[in-house]
Amino acid sequence: MDNRFSMSIIAESDTASSGPDVSFITLGCAKNEVDSDRMKARVLAAGFNVIEDPERADAIIINTCAFLTEATEESLAMIFQTLDLDSISKGNGKLVVAGCLPSRYKADLYSELPEVAAFIPTDAEDTIVDVLTSILSVEEKPYSVQQSMSARESVLEEGKSFLRTVDAPWAYVKISDGCDRFCSFCTIPFIRGRYRSRSAEEIFSEVDGLVAKGVREIILIGQDTGIWGKDLTRRTRAIVEPDSSPEPEPEPEPELSSSLGLEPEPSPVQGPANLAQLLGTLASRHPQTWIRVMYLQPLGVTDELLNVMSKHDNICKYLDIPLQHASKRVLRDMNRTGDGSEFLELLGKIRATMPSVVLRTTVIAGFPGETKADFKELEDFLRVARFDYVGVFAYSQEEGTKAGDRSDQVPGKTRRIRAQKLRDLVDQIGFELNEQKLGMTCEVLICGEEEDELADGLADNDSSPESSYLCEVDSTNGAQGLIARTQGQAPDVDGVVHLEEGDVGSIVSVSITGAYCYELEAEILEVVRA
Repeated sequence: MDNRFSMSIIAESDTASSGPDVSFITLGCAKNEVDSDRMKARVLAAGFNVIEDPERADAIIINTCAFLTEATEESLAMIFQTLDLDSISKGNGKLVVAGCLPSRYKADLYSELPEVAAFIPTDAEDTIVDVLTSILSVEEKPYSVQQSMSARESVLEEGKSFLRTVDAPWAYVKISDGCDRFCSFCTIPFIRGRYRSRSAEEIFSEVDGLVAKGVREIILIGQDTGIWGKDLTRRTRAIVEPDSSPEPEPEPEPELSSSLGLEPEPSPVQGPANLAQLLGTLASRHPQTWIRVMYLQPLGVTDELLNVMSKHDNICKYLDIPLQHASKRVLRDMNRTGDGSEFLELLGKIRATMPSVVLRTTVIAGFPGETKADFKELEDFLRVARFDYVGVFAYSQEEGTKAGDRSDQVPGKTRRIRAQKLRDLVDQIGFELNEQKLGMTCEVLICGEEEDELADGLADNDSSPESSYLCEVDSTNGAQGLIARTQGQAPDVDGVVHLEEGDVGSIVSVSITGAYCYELEAEILEVVRA
């Protein structure tokens, strides 16, 4: 096996330095992975070394998750485990806690965890270099978030430098952060703030750099990707490729500023105005690269988006639409819109436009006030909707949310029973749909060696609240060695394709020869892109 895929992407240099050693531990979702990657790139560019072994590091950075109570507990457990390392307990190393935990709990952590050298909330992660230089005494200057903006400013001065480190043939790219929806059960707006789109220019620059280094799949993520661009003016967008550029709007008449002797406003720059146009531009710009978009709310699935997706072969025919429930009453209590009948109509439209589409959703069982009738409505909806993948969560009562303060909480045991009942149902449907892939021919991206990728993924699924299965593939059937993914399988959350041979990073045509739970086996027919 020729495993040729290996990369290191940083802004200025990928050479080792004599600087301090830094180790990263990342918990939580793909957005945290991107945040850690960007911090790692800044650290490398500043002359630090990034190493795998935290026990040998001068500084350990834990990028935490605090979305749910369970995630908060996991983050705290990792912090205490790290504080027990000899290097930290003996004062030879420093611990930095970044991400959602300091964003959500703020000052409380300072008094509860005095052993931690520094806390970096999500909106200050660009200051990582300043934090490290301070706590490691690389430079003698006190650290303060208000004063430590040099890292962010230097990136802007360099012309939006491309700062990523990637060692896989696929990469997440954040197109936005924060959320304005304020669902009554969710802590995200309090952790990551209000919704903010990244400019198209920044996104294009990052994607261009990743593709140039060999990345074969770009996965666009954000809290609410479907509304990308709503907060951007035309002046902050980048120029669209000629073949996908919308007709320019007529320029407004000059205002009174001209008669007052003031310089007129420069002409606005045309560019993608919404997610559909952003996707179309990326697909045209990189026709040999898979483009996938995640986390689309129902209202973000527009006719324009579906038409763009169906037009481009390299846009994955895959939609992840977190619906959360089907009962109109429960959805209103969640501060969400729609109901089961509206969702079925939307799914029908999606499938009519893209018959081969793969659909994923997320639902919550046991939301406060959920009655037996509400739960049955959700159960019946999932039975009819027949999603390929469903993440099922038992409702988690979160401090500081409107739902968490309600007095009509469903008992914890009932929540868990209902969630398990839904998991059993959606697994039965998912397994049936997976078996229908037997004998089909499709393209897959070879992602890595099985021992590197699959073991972690299965372990995550087994312990995750959104899955109840652990599907081992029988090695006697020849499914070992490499794992790959179809366009209908997103990393970390869906099944994979097992191959006996191939080159990591290549896209190959395969014939599906086996199906087990959500896993597939396949044989390579030909190499499409080496």
